[in-house]
Amino acid sequence: MAVVVKYVVERNGVEKMTFAGKAEADAYDKMLDMSEEILQLLATSQLCPDDQQQEALAFFLAQHKDELLQALGAKSKPTKKEKVEAPNDAAAPDNVQAIGSPEKTRTQAA
Repeated sequence: MAVVVKYVVERNGVEKMTFAGKAEADAYDKMLDMSEEILQLLATSQLCPDDQQQEALAFFLAQHKDELLQALGAKSKPTKKEKVEAPNDAAAPDNVQAIGSPEKTRTQAA
């Protein structure tokens, strides 16, 4: 029998994602923290009154924080020597299993 270690990111009693590595789980948990902070900021605005759109936008901005910081001028753009990987939302890493992402929750609720 094999022993498999899994790291589960859970929010409000709901499992969000399962990871094979602790570092990946911590990074995802941190991204969810940022998303919640951004959501609180968006809630103070009258620009987007729909709660689902606010959640989707907050999640997107948290996922793309590096690009957002570059656009705001808070972070310099990578130099040509640095290797920059393009985000690939279509394919998840082999060691990540989606349990219930905000995108699925929103589409199922609609």
